[in-house]
Amino acid sequence: MSNIKLFESKQVRSHWDEKEEQWYFSIIDVVEILTNSSNPRDYWFKMKIRVKTDDGFELSTICRQFKLKATDGKMRETDLANTQTLLRIIQSIPSPKAEPFKQWLAKVGYERMQEISDPGQSIDRARENWQKIGRSEKWIQQRMTGQETRNKLTDYWKESGVEKPDEFALLTNIIHQEWTGLTVKKHKDLKGLKTQNLCDHMSEAELIFTALAELSTRQIAETEESQGLLENAKAGKKGGKIAKDTRLKLEELTGKKIVTDENFLPPSKEKSKLK
Repeated sequence: MSNIKLFESKQVRSHWDEKEEQWYFSIIDVVEILTNSSNPRDYWFKMKIRVKTDDGFELSTICRQFKLKATDGKMRETDLANTQTLLRIIQSIPSPKAEPFKQWLAKVGYERMQEISDPGQSIDRARENWQKIGRSEKWIQQRMTGQETRNKLTDYWKESGVEKPDEFALLTNIIHQEWTGLTVKKHKDLKGLKTQNLCDHMSEAELIFTALAELSTRQIAETEESQGLLENAKAGKKGGKIAKDTRLKLEELTGKKIVTDENFLPPSKEKSKLK
C-alpha cells in the first residue's frame, strides 16, 4: 500500500490510520493541486483565516498533524485531513478540479477497502501506476522486488525494537551512504529530485544494488540477532559494504558508473527550448 497517491499524475502524500481505518491526506498537496498556487502553504494559512472570519469556523480543529516527508527529505509535521474534512475544505476552494478530485477521493477510499479484503490488489495498482507514467515491465519488476526486500528489512527492524520513523530514516541513510558513497539527500540532489521518491527514479542497476544492500543487511542482522538502533546500524554498514564492494568491482570491469544523475523527470521547459 503506497502512502503516495496520484491525482492526474500529481502526488498527494497520505497516511493510513490503522485504528480508524481511514486515509488522511496532506492538505498542502491538495491545495496545490486545486489552486495551482506557487505557495500552497501560504494559501492554506490565509484560507483558514478567511473561513474563520466569514463563517466563524476554525478549520484547524477538524485537522490532524502527522509527520510526512517534506521537500527537503526530512519528516516534518503537516496538516492532514480525512475524507470528510477534506470535502469540507474543498467547498471553500473555487476550482474546476473540485468535482474530479471528489470523485478521486471516493475511488481511493473504495480501493482501500478492496485492498483490505484482497491485499494483492494494492500490488496490481502500483504496477498500473508505474505503467501509466511510462516505466518498462523490466523496471517495474525490479522496483517491486526491491520493495519486497525493503519490507522484510523494516519488518525485522520493528521486531528488533526499532519503531520511530526517524530511526528508520537514519538506518536507511547508513545503508545507502555505505553502498553509494552518498547520503539519500545528496543522491536525490544528484538526480534533481525534491519531493519525489528516490527509488522511483533509480535505474535498474541502482534498484538492484539497493536491494542487495538491504537484503545483506537483513541477513546479517538476523544472523547476529541485532537488537535496537545501534546494533542494526552496525549491520547496516556491513550490508551496505557488501553492495559497495560489488559495485566497485562491476564499475572497474565495465567502466560504467552505477550511481548516476539519471531520472524519470519530464524535461524542463528550459531544456525543451534548447532542443
